[in-house]
Amino acid sequence: MTAPRPADPPSEDLSRLAVLHGVATSYSPSPDRSVAASATAVTLTLAALGVDASTPGAIRAALAARERELGERLLPPTVVGWSGSPPAALAALPEGTRLRIDTEQGESRTEADGLPPGVHRLTATIPDGRTATAHLIVAPPRLPTPAGRSHGLLVQLYSLLSRRSWGMGDLGDLAELAGWAGRSLGAGFVQVNPLHAAVPGAPTDPSPYRPSSRRFPDPVHLRVEDIPEAAYVDDPERLRALLERAGRLREAVLHKGALIDRDAVWELKREALELLGEVPLGPGRRAAYCDFLAEQGQALEDHATWCALAEVHGSDWHRWPTGLRDPRSAETTEARNGLMDRVDFWSRLAWLTDTQLTAAQRAGLEAGMPVGIVHDLAVGVHPGGADAWAQQEHFAAGMSVGAPPDAFNARGQDWGLPPWRPDRLAESGYAPFRDLLRALFRYAGALRIDHVMGLFRLWWVPQGHPPTEGTYVRYDAEAMLAVLVLEASRAGALVIGEDLGTVEPGVREALRERGVLGTSVLWFERDWDGDGRPLPPDGWRADCLATATTHDLPSTAARLTGEHVELRDSLGLLTRPLEEERAEAAADAGEWLSLLSRLGLLRGTGGGGDMSSEEAQIQAVHRFLLRTPARMVGVWLPDGVGDRRPQNLPGTWDQYPNWRLPIADARGRPVTLEDLAASPRLHALMEVLREGGA
Repeated sequence: MTAPRPADPPSEDLSRLAVLHGVATSYSPSPDRSVAASATAVTLTLAALGVDASTPGAIRAALAARERELGERLLPPTVVGWSGSPPAALAALPEGTRLRIDTEQGESRTEADGLPPGVHRLTATIPDGRTATAHLIVAPPRLPTPAGRSHGLLVQLYSLLSRRSWGMGDLGDLAELAGWAGRSLGAGFVQVNPLHAAVPGAPTDPSPYRPSSRRFPDPVHLRVEDIPEAAYVDDPERLRALLERAGRLREAVLHKGALIDRDAVWELKREALELLGEVPLGPGRRAAYCDFLAEQGQALEDHATWCALAEVHGSDWHRWPTGLRDPRSAETTEARNGLMDRVDFWSRLAWLTDTQLTAAQRAGLEAGMPVGIVHDLAVGVHPGGADAWAQQEHFAAGMSVGAPPDAFNARGQDWGLPPWRPDRLAESGYAPFRDLLRALFRYAGALRIDHVMGLFRLWWVPQGHPPTEGTYVRYDAEAMLAVLVLEASRAGALVIGEDLGTVEPGVREALRERGVLGTSVLWFERDWDGDGRPLPPDGWRADCLATATTHDLPSTAARLTGEHVELRDSLGLLTRPLEEERAEAAADAGEWLSLLSRLGLLRGTGGGGDMSSEEAQIQAVHRFLLRTPARMVGVWLPDGVGDRRPQNLPGTWDQYPNWRLPIADARGRPVTLEDLAASPRLHALMEVLREGGA
């Protein structure tokens, strides 16, 4: 069989046009290799940005128009300034230009020096009378460095069941975990998976990384009994019956081998929340709810309207009646008015969830945590969900985010998430990004940004084409970082960027300059520029969260024993012979264990016992992490009890129960939050961190 013919590369004019719109015409899967993007990929990507490049004549016309626009433009749509230094874009204005800056704080100024942080309105009038306006984002130069090292726990919240859960972990469990970990383990933070609102309908996609909305949280995480109105329902017997059914769901997961069933949990919680919704709010609660409605404004109204419409028309707005596909249409307004009770129901759920998220953060801080809850921001949203409907002018139609082919995946990846249009973000002063961050920082002590490289560029894949037929589109990273630093500094929060995998040169340096921490995972930290051996602790970077593993990787126990290879083999995921994979995994683990031994970190559990035991080796791994200069050290909570299974196995769908497993011990028996709190093994591991690895 002959190899497929390479796609035609872009012409010279098409390449020039692409560059002027931030569309790449090639990419480098490795430092020594460059791959040209196809003309088709570039043309379709430009079309998604509103640029016609379908014919040579259209390309020439678009190129001339873009060059003319850039040549005549006095200011970009958004100008960035860092406190203490004037915006660089102003230096290009002619001498004698008059400035007017209307600040976010309501002042009017004629100088760009000494502006307070915020998003201001800039007007520039040059001597010939021409005037330009722009958004002016002023941010602190960087986020503060954490005052000291902290250690904490990493957990997928749904997997953390207590004896009060309704079949999956909830925000009551999160508050309990934070309070216990802060007081009893000396933990400084708890990091959780994205808690964004999921797309409704059964079966729901269990992945927390493909939500309906990133702006609003998912009410499936509510602890129903903690809502004050639960004490005053008109039919307490009905609520008690729901609690009994929830108990059976919980028992099935904990004692009968059942998987976590999010849909079944939500069915019960929704019925209970409907009951609670019939209870009138007291004056104080009503006032707090009204404040929340006012604070969230149009965004909440849109989200709740989408939820109400989805109950009637299904969860993909592309299939709704034509008039309802536009959130600003008269038909949508009429439909919203007719569904006002449902809009209020979904608005109230957003408020209740926000309230319990805030309570969880407060529980951590009151327990002495310097950070509290670290929330996770997914890289995008479902194309049929609430955010894509409400903000559709900001999304690139017909495009999906993914990853190009690389050494680990020759076919590339398509994540099925529509990307934001960089031009529309700039024109709006990055309003959707600002509003998103502000909403999350309401209850986050820190924010982890999944695929943080997306602040710089994203791989766009045209719908109907394989991921190999995509190309990179560049974002204004300085503006994205300015918004991120501005909102995080206002909240007093940290930011952690997930920068694993292929990272464009200069990205990590730019993030570090602005105080954004990176992510370092032990098994990936090798001397890739040298002999490829495990990187000694003094070679690690300081500005990072260091961990042994993540939700997408094998547990530490499975990595040490090689069980992750057996799992992948049983599912037909290996690309090489089993013995070859086994040998490589054993050699990898052996090199790390050898380094741990040379450093004197392999000791018996609790100061004695068998140094070759798995528990002792896991403790040694975390002693190693403490030897690095990393400012944050995280423990994957399942590692504390010897869990063998990954929470998510990339490359699988229904072959493996991704996102549906409870935390379990080394024998696969589910472990409750109460069991964790009493676990000698977990306490021994956390004592290693409390003592600083001594």
